[in-house]
Amino acid sequence: MKWFLVFWLGPIAFLGGWYWLSYYDMNFGIFMLTRQVHDLTFQLYGNVLGVPPETIPPLVARAIAVDSLVVFAIIGFRKRRKLIAWWKARQASKSSDLPSSESLSSAP
Repeated sequence: MKWFLVFWLGPIAFLGGWYWLSYYDMNFGIFMLTRQVHDLTFQLYGNVLGVPPETIPPLVARAIAVDSLVVFAIIGFRKRRKLIAWWKARQASKSSDLPSSESLSSAP
């Protein structure tokens, strides 16, 4: 499961880091992090997909969000017994935290 998360988070972190650094042109002397490469990359993808280049980042963000939901659903499914036990313990502690009717004041 650890490697599953590494192979999921690694590319997302790499893409997010590249996008953020190249968007703000923080290139540190590396050509791949320049704003020129950023614009050229999205222009190229826009031409290939037949969509305006400015619509691609929201599409990628939406895809990452859906993929993340799928990954968390898989993790939740694999850990369902622990999650159910935790939920039942939490609900049991909630109901026992309420004051009993004997301890309540009968003042108006």
